[in-house]
This record gives sequence, structure tokens and C-alpha cells, in this order.
Amino acid sequence: MSVDDNQRGLALAICSSLFIGSSFIIKKKGLKRAGASGVRAGVGGYSYLYEPLWWTGMITMIVGEIANFTAYAFAPAILVTPLGALSIIVSAILAHLILKEKLHLFGIVGCVLCIVGSTTIVLHAPEERVIDSVKDVWNLATEPAFLLYTLSVVAVVLLLIFHFVPRCGHTHVMVYVGICSLMGSLSVMSVKALGIALKLTFQGDNQLVYPQTSVFAMVVATCVLTQMNYLNKALDTFNTAVVSPIYYVMFTSLTILASAIMFKDWDHQNATQIVTEMCGFVTILSGTFLLHATKDMSECSSGLSIYGGLQPSMTHRLSIGSGSLKRPEDEMDTDEIPLRRQESF
Repeated sequence: MSVDDNQRGLALAICSSLFIGSSFIIKKKGLKRAGASGVRAGVGGYSYLYEPLWWTGMITMIVGEIANFTAYAFAPAILVTPLGALSIIVSAILAHLILKEKLHLFGIVGCVLCIVGSTTIVLHAPEERVIDSVKDVWNLATEPAFLLYTLSVVAVVLLLIFHFVPRCGHTHVMVYVGICSLMGSLSVMSVKALGIALKLTFQGDNQLVYPQTSVFAMVVATCVLTQMNYLNKALDTFNTAVVSPIYYVMFTSLTILASAIMFKDWDHQNATQIVTEMCGFVTILSGTFLLHATKDMSECSSGLSIYGGLQPSMTHRLSIGSGSLKRPEDEMDTDEIPLRRQESF
């Protein structure tokens, strides 16, 4: 049963990445078409709401998010969450083929790294534990170890919101991203619990009668709203190419940690399997960094010459001390294809 569930979760996670990665391209085509006949979204226009192509992209994204939500009900978070990076590959390849946005050499290497890392995790991922009731999930969530993690997350988030946001939220990207990532780890655990409850309900064992299901649903709503709020602040304040990879690293790392504490994903794995999974995760992170750090390199830097090196813009944009994390004014109007935004898990 667990192996079959893992396979279902894997298939849903891959389908989710395909739909979500494609949705960015479809929506961008819709935005361009709407901008040609009305006010662009980047300068406050809403003409894209009348564009069928944009709505097609939105529906595609919703389908992808539903698949992603369902995947958590079948497979462990350590398998599902890192596979979100596959949507980056889909977006990059489709943007190259359809939008004629050049995929540079380092971007190709980044795609390969993401594929290799994802394959490594899939081959060594732990099996999903058998859960017969939402009460079982509640018991896991109320164990001392996960309660300590939850209280620590809430305490750090409150400290960031009330102390650091007013003082340095607009100058340090880690403040907003830290809030999103911490809350994201709790939201994924609650989504998984809610997904399991719905799966069991559809199988004939009604879990909606238990108050624990409602509690998990309220936690999901609270965490997601908080994530969306502060992720929007981060994207509005800082460069997307900097926010996206940092958010992906922190969100995925904290989600894996939370899942390991709550669901004890690694209890039945040996050290070799765990280290291999972590190596796969680091490989995905490396690919993600390459894709975003080099996505707007100039044409001359995309060749195969070993002498050219990286353009100054890459290190300049990643330099915290120089304040280059702030989003330039001339980027406010661009319709970028971002890393899959993890506020939707």
C-alpha cells in the first residue's frame, strides 16, 4: 500500500510541475496580448482579466495546485516538496521554445542538475506511513518534539513581524522570506493532514466529523494568508531573481525538517539513504541557483568560452552589502516567469 501511495504521490507531483510550469508561459502570453491592446499589468492595468489566454493559464495553474495538494495525501513531503523545482525546468524550456527567451548554457546545466537531484530523491525517498484516521495525524502533531518545533516557529515569526519588519524589513530580504518559509513549513504539514482526511473520506471513512479536521483547515488558511502577504511584500521590494531561490531553499529545507519531526520520515531509513536524499536536495538547490542567477545574462555570456566568466550583473545582484537586492525601478513593469511561488505549496 505504501509503495503504491508513493507512486501515486510521485505521479501527482510531476503532473503538478508540468501544469504549473506551463501555466507561467500561458499567463505571460496572455499578459503580453492584453498589454498590446490595453494597460499593462506592470503599471497597474487589469486588461488581462478580459483575456481568455490569461484565464487558461490561471485554470492550468489551479489544476496543478490541486494535483500538488493531492500529492501530499499520498507521499511524504520529503518527496513531494523538492519536486516543485521541476516546474522551473518546464517554464525555462517552454519559454525558450515558445517565448524565444534564450536558455543560456548555465541555464541548461541548471536544468540538468534539477533533474539529477530530483531523480536521486525519488529513488531513495522513504515510503509513506500508513495512517488510518485524522486522529493519527493529530497525535503526531501533538507529540512533544513537533509541538516544540511549532512553538519555536510561531515565536520566531512573531519576533520577525513585530521587531524586525518595522526596522529592517525593506532592507534585508531574509526578514520577509524567513516569515514565508517558517509559516510554509507548518502549512505543508497541515495541508498533508487535510489531504489525508479528504482521501480517507472519499474512500468511505468520513473524517469531516472530527474537530481535528477543522483545526487543520484553519491552520492552513492562517499560514497561507500569512505566506502570501509577506511573499508579496518580498517580491515587491526585492529582485525576484534573489527572492525566489532563497525562498525555495528555506521553504524546502524547513518543510523537510518539519516532516522529519512530525511524520518521522527517516526512522526506517539508514544513514546512506538519508545522506543520498540530502545530496539530491543540494543538487536541486544548485540547479535552481544557476537557473535564476544567470537567467538574464547578456548574450555574450551564453557562449562556450571558458574565458568569459560570469557577467558583473550576477554578482552585483547577489551582493547584499551593496543594496542590490532592492528591486530596480525599471524591473517593476516586467512580466517575468518566476520560480514556482511556494505560497501554494
